Amino acid sequence: MYLFFFILILVALIVVHELGHFSVAKLFGIKVEEFGIGFPPRLLSFKKGETVYSVNLLFFGGFVKIFGEDANEGASDPRSFAHKHRLIQAAVIVAGIAMNLIFGWLALSAGYMAGLPTSVDHVGFGQVTGAHVTVVAVLPNSPAQTAGLMADDVIERLQTGTATLDTATLNTSEQADVVRNFIADHGDQSVVITVLRAGEEKTFLAKPVSGVVDGRKAIGVQLDDVGILKLSPPLALVEGAILAYNMTVSTAQGLGTFFWQAVRGVADFNTVAGPIGIAGIGAQAVHTGFSAAIVLTALISINLALINILPIPGLDGGRLLIIIIEGIIRRPISPKITTAVTIGGFALLILLMIVVSYHDIARLIG
Repeated sequence: MYLFFFILILVALIVVHELGHFSVAKLFGIKVEEFGIGFPPRLLSFKKGETVYSVNLLFFGGFVKIFGEDANEGASDPRSFAHKHRLIQAAVIVAGIAMNLIFGWLALSAGYMAGLPTSVDHVGFGQVTGAHVTVVAVLPNSPAQTAGLMADDVIERLQTGTATLDTATLNTSEQADVVRNFIADHGDQSVVITVLRAGEEKTFLAKPVSGVVDGRKAIGVQLDDVGILKLSPPLALVEGAILAYNMTVSTAQGLGTFFWQAVRGVADFNTVAGPIGIAGIGAQAVHTGFSAAIVLTALISINLALINILPIPGLDGGRLLIIIIEGIIRRPISPKITTAVTIGGFALLILLMIVVSYHDIARLIG
C-alpha cells in the first residue's frame, strides 16, 4: 500500500514536469496535440479544444506532444514549435525543470506549515520544539550500519554492562553531546541502543571501534538534537525556499561529483539509487509519516529538475543544447543528426539505469 502511494507521488512529479512544458507552450501559442499521463497504449481520453488529454496503461510517467517539436515538423506553421523564436523554444524546454524546482519549494513550505523535523541549532524563523537526540546519518561500513541503525531513528536509551543512559532524563540542549560522550566513555564495551522508529521501539547492538572517526572509538552515527519546526504560511514559504535552495546546491554538487567519477571509472554506485532503490526508500518514507514523505518528495522533484537539465541527448538539457547550437549557427541541425544523438542519449541513459538497478538489487539481496 505504501509503495502504491509512493508510485502515485512519482507520477505526480512527472506530471508536474510535463505541465510546465504544456503551460508555457500554450502561453506562447504553440499547438499542443496531446497531454498524457502514463505511456501508451491508451486507456481513456477526451479532447478539449485542440488538445487530447489521455490516461495510458504504462502508468510510470507522462508526456506532452507538442506540434513541430520533432524533426522540424510544420516549420512554416506559425503555431509550430519549430517556427517559434529560439528563446521561446528554450522557455518551453526549461519550464518543466522550473516546475519541478517550484514544486520542491512548495512541498517543503507545506511541510513547514505542518511541522518539519529541524535541528535545535537551526538559524531562521520560529522555535524548534520537542527536541530528541536523533540519528541524522549512518556512516557506511560502520558498526551502526552493520547493526541496522538508520537515519531518523530517535535514541531513547543506551545500555552497557556497567551503565545506562536514558535520554528522557536529559535537557533538550545537551542530548546529542551526552550520547556521544557516553559511547566514547564506554568504547571498550558493546552498547545496546534502543530507538524509536516510525512509532515503534527497536533495539540494536553495536560496539565502538577505532578508525570510524578521528581521535576516539565510535559506532558511526551522526547525531543531532532534532525537534519540530512549525511555521505560519508566509514564514514557511521563506524557510521552504531556503531549504529548497540548499537541497538544490548540495544535490547538484553530489550529481556533479558522481558523474565526474563515472567518467573516470571510479564512481561508487552504492551512493545512488535507481528505480528499485527509490521505490523502497519512498515506501519507507510514506510509512514513516508525512514529514519524511514530503521531504523525500521535494528531494526527488529537485533531482528530476537537475537530472533533466544535464546536456545529454534525450533529456531536456540535451534539447536545450541543440537549441543553443542552432542559435549560434543560425540554422536548424539536420533531423537525422538530432535523431541519432537522441537515440544515443537514450541508450546511455538506459545503460546507466541498468547499472544502477543492478546495484539496487545487489543491496536488497546482500
